[in-house]
Amino acid sequence: MRRSVLFAGMVLAAIATSAGAKEWKEIRIATEGAYPPFNFVDADGSLKGFDVDIANALCEEMKAKCTLVANDWDGMIPGLQAGKFDAVIASMSITEERKKQIDFTNKYYSTPLAIAVPKDSPIKDVKPESFSGKTIGAQGGTTQAIYAEDVLAKAGAEVKLYVSADEANADLKTGRLDAMISDKFPVVDWLKTEAGSCCHILEDVPGTQTETGIALKQGNDDLKAQFNAAIDGIRKNGTYDKIMKKYFDFDIY
Repeated sequence: MRRSVLFAGMVLAAIATSAGAKEWKEIRIATEGAYPPFNFVDADGSLKGFDVDIANALCEEMKAKCTLVANDWDGMIPGLQAGKFDAVIASMSITEERKKQIDFTNKYYSTPLAIAVPKDSPIKDVKPESFSGKTIGAQGGTTQAIYAEDVLAKAGAEVKLYVSADEANADLKTGRLDAMISDKFPVVDWLKTEAGSCCHILEDVPGTQTETGIALKQGNDDLKAQFNAAIDGIRKNGTYDKIMKKYFDFDIY
């Protein structure tokens, strides 16, 4: 008898919890707008890219009205914490350090770090000691910046941090850097352009594969569940693969 009463109580509690969950119908989403092909500002001033298409697909899956806004990378976490926006879909890697400040959904893609150098560079591998006495650039506030400062700087490299990846790319192209470390897929995209014809990727940095998720304010568990369900939904119905193939000729999930 006790078991029956206990079971009934558990069922009622689960129903009550489910009924009390907030359904988000209007969501404000921030992206950077300076990280092609994931997010960038088109000639007409609109936000475009893989992150933007994924955000729009998720909103459609959730039947939610979403507003996308551009925000500087350095202000993403403070803006999220302050309620300036509800979510960040801007290729933000899931790290233990960030999870102390914000929350994340399940991943929507994965990426390793890679190092690019000029085509005539004497640097031939990504061993930390190969960068001793060299200047290497990275976008500040990123996993690549952390690796550069924690690993390469200790091996004797000079690390130069930038506000955006575009600025680091430009300095590598003009010879103001000996190397540049980045998430692999954006630098692969840049190297396909005329601007990137100066340089090439050495190789992936071993052990740096990270998952990328949607960043959320801590405590917004209902929004997290909503996004996770939508990620599963677009993966199952083929929308995710359709978007991915628009930008990449390989699987980034």
